[in-house]
Amino acid sequence: MVKSYFKTAQRNLVNNKVHSLINISGLSVGLACSLLIFLWVQNESGIDGSFKNDTRLYKVYEREYYQDHINGNYDTPGPLAEELKKEIPEVQDAVMLQEENDQTALQSGDKTLKVEGTGASPGLFGMFGYPLLQGTPASAIGSNVSVAISEKTADAFFGNPQNAMGKTIRFNNKKDFKVSAVFKDLPANVSRKFDYVISWEALGQDQHWLKTWSNSGPLTYVLLREHTDPTLVDKKLTYFRSSYIHDSSAAYHVELGLQKFDQVYLHNQFQNGKVSGGRIEYVRLFSIIAVFILLIACINFMNLTTARSVKRAKEVGVRKVLGAVRSVLIKQFISESLVLTALAVVIALVLMILLLPVFNGITQKQISLPFNQPSFWGNIFILTMTTGLISGSYPALYLSAFNPVKVLKRVTKLGAGAVWFRKGLVVFQFVLSLILIFGTIVVSKQILFIQNRNLGYDKENLVYIPVEGELVSRYSTFKNEAIQLPGIQSVSFISDNPVNLDQGTIGVDWEGRHPNTSILFEHPDAGYDFVNTMKLQVAEGHYFSRDFPTDKDGYVLNQTAVKNMGFTNPVGKMITVNGRRGEVIGVLKDFNFRSLREPIKPMIIQFGETEDFGNILLRTEPGKTKQALDNLAMLCKQFNPAFPFTYSFTDEAYHKLYNNEQIVGKLSNVFASLAIFISCLGLLGLIIFTAEQRTKEIGIRKVLGASVGSIMQLLSADFLKLVLIAILLASPIAWLAMNDWLKGYAYKINISFWMFAVAGGLVVLIAVFTISFQAIKAAMANPVKSLRTE
Repeated sequence: MVKSYFKTAQRNLVNNKVHSLINISGLSVGLACSLLIFLWVQNESGIDGSFKNDTRLYKVYEREYYQDHINGNYDTPGPLAEELKKEIPEVQDAVMLQEENDQTALQSGDKTLKVEGTGASPGLFGMFGYPLLQGTPASAIGSNVSVAISEKTADAFFGNPQNAMGKTIRFNNKKDFKVSAVFKDLPANVSRKFDYVISWEALGQDQHWLKTWSNSGPLTYVLLREHTDPTLVDKKLTYFRSSYIHDSSAAYHVELGLQKFDQVYLHNQFQNGKVSGGRIEYVRLFSIIAVFILLIACINFMNLTTARSVKRAKEVGVRKVLGAVRSVLIKQFISESLVLTALAVVIALVLMILLLPVFNGITQKQISLPFNQPSFWGNIFILTMTTGLISGSYPALYLSAFNPVKVLKRVTKLGAGAVWFRKGLVVFQFVLSLILIFGTIVVSKQILFIQNRNLGYDKENLVYIPVEGELVSRYSTFKNEAIQLPGIQSVSFISDNPVNLDQGTIGVDWEGRHPNTSILFEHPDAGYDFVNTMKLQVAEGHYFSRDFPTDKDGYVLNQTAVKNMGFTNPVGKMITVNGRRGEVIGVLKDFNFRSLREPIKPMIIQFGETEDFGNILLRTEPGKTKQALDNLAMLCKQFNPAFPFTYSFTDEAYHKLYNNEQIVGKLSNVFASLAIFISCLGLLGLIIFTAEQRTKEIGIRKVLGASVGSIMQLLSADFLKLVLIAILLASPIAWLAMNDWLKGYAYKINISFWMFAVAGGLVVLIAVFTISFQAIKAAMANPVKSLRTE
């Protein structure tokens, strides 16, 4: 019996080549897209999910309560981990980890490499279970002169991990560390990668603020004991910090909270001090898109199959007369659907193999097809069965219900219910396609807005290099030499990344401040010529100048700081920052120094020409950047020979802030195009069938004098009406979805009517082109052939 089902299915595929080709093409493209998206979703969901003790690992975060808002972040005080182990019995272990990796110059023998690494508490390797090739978790970073390095770092310096043990590596040409462990290179499913780890004690020797409760920055991770209730520990944590430091203002206090570690990667954004959103939003978005595309492909199958039901009515009638019961017919049509789906899955897998490198390039992933995993084939089987059943269920139920008497008397025609159902499916799939297209337009415009927005400074031709090694003590001489180089316009200094300043303080006082007022100010250090190098604009007073020696003791504010402090004439006012009193010498016009997701924050700039950390900013002449960098490389080699020359472009660093948006934009373009392609395949199949059904009608109309244009209009009108209905239904849904997405940005575009017009017009044009292709062919056919049998 089953064999006969498949023979009949094969016969129908061969006899209806165009119908089968359209069905299989739509399904295969839809399945390939959906499978690629699900692989990406699986990859994202698996990040940081395979650590030892992952069910008991938690990350500590802070809720900072200000006068007018609550801020959430993962920065914590340096001494927190040790105190948690002492004071909370449910905490089995706690470790500190440096907030961000450092790019460090490592030297061994005559080889020097820039390597990315971090500092951590000794318990790091035991808590997270990073695999060690040499050494033990307890001794990996057990002293202030020990360092654990990755396998590739060991290979680069010493040839293999065994040779690395006990060898000396010099850090930043300052301090020697002895290799005490070699860990396996961290896999792709780890969010935080590093190639060396030094002890927290060694890190604190150079950064004394890490030992204080009044500063936050490091990350704290805790391992709870087995069978511990995390809610109980979370309650104990809430006011834990207050036992060690009293907040300076009644309007400001800090609470602590716990978040499960394997959820941090996807849920790492805060709203009103609570974890809310993050990459999980993109996971949900593309999961919905995958379902949309698969639904569109399934709708095509149902539409085309039910549309051809009249042609198979006689087959159903004959089978019923010969004794076939409805259940047998349902099985037959479901089998055909499964055969079609299986063929589509095979083609989809081939498409995935071909498209995966491109997909990885867009998503910046290293996803591989898990052909060697039984679970993958199990999911493929489930997907095949589900898709086949969904796409074939309605056609099977509909076709098997035909009355054999009416069928064999040739009085069968599509019922109104079937026609309306098919039209409803067409509208539904175009609604989904339109939502994707509209979303793509909004995302693209927002990305363009971000890239072209006037930030208040000129990010083009702006380069920065780290202050390290000999550049710390020889900065002034280096600056004088650099400014003389061909192609260099200006040189200055800033203590942080120029596109993502992150040095804040609430320790600010000024005349007229209300005792309960607590404001978080950005507080970078910057050198002479910072305004000229960044091309900032001075609103009042002046910037730090060599002509005024007392400027070094003053401060420069931005306009937002002036507004928040309530100053009307700020220049000359005295303010105190972290106990240091100074005069406001100038005000800068606001400029964006962080992501456009955040509004511009108040800023107080302190003079810092001779700091031992940060970045040297250099503006190059347009068109001469390469020449300037070549000359700069030689100068750095002369001044700082122990360190490889490294540099960053400010515009590239700025664009990296919106890496997720750029990936979403590219994927949206691709998937929206494919959704329209699949929808139009279905539309093409329906217009082909309609033209076949009305062949004689078209022939009679042509004999009676109908023009090609009128026949095209006859065939196209009904379908274009459906597309227009879809536009009306999709527009409000798309507006609500994208308006909600744009709420994540402080600076954003306005959704305009022309966006709906472009999305709708594009769909109409594609639909008209699709319909016209077959309509013209039918309209220009010779009527003699169609009427020959009459």
